[in-house]
Parts: sequence; structure tokens; C-alpha cells
Amino acid sequence: MGRQINNETDYRNYLVEMEQQQEDTFQLDSVVTSVIGQFIDRSKKGKAKYGVDLDRTDLDLIEWIEHAKQEHMDAILYLEKIKQDLIISGSQPKVL
Repeated sequence: MGRQINNETDYRNYLVEMEQQQEDTFQLDSVVTSVIGQFIDRSKKGKAKYGVDLDRTDLDLIEWIEHAKQEHMDAILYLEKIKQDLIISGSQPKVL
């Protein structure tokens, strides 16, 4: 039978235990490790700047969708800027 999760604390403890089990059996590559670190840093900065994190309950589903949409729109703008700079400079990124 599975573990009983009754509240947020139980869920967080479960996630920590699952992460520890994965670390015990699997070594992450450097790229994944870097991204995880960046997520943790971003989370800390967001909490410090806005005083809330993703566990907040004051937004409804439509508001969460709007936040995600705005973030993706920013990402598209950044990608377009990089693309234009590469085209203007005549540089082509090397193929990995």
C-alpha cells in the first residue's frame, strides 16, 4: 500500500525522500544539475522579491495561465533578439 499524504508537509517530505532515493541510485549530468541549481536560485529570488512562491493560493487557474503566457511571451522575445543578433553578426552557433 502507498504512503499516506494528508497535507502539504507530508507531500514535501515525500518529495525530499524521493529525491534522496534518486540521488542514491542515479547521478545527474552536469546540465541537469546546473538547471536544478538555477531553479532553486530563481525560487529564492522570487520569494525574496515578491514575498510569495508557487505554493500561493491567491490565484485562480486563469491567473496562473496568464502568468505562464506572459513568461513565454518574454522568452520568445529573448529568442528573437538572439536570432537577430546572430543574423546581423553573421555568426552561426556551432552544432553540438
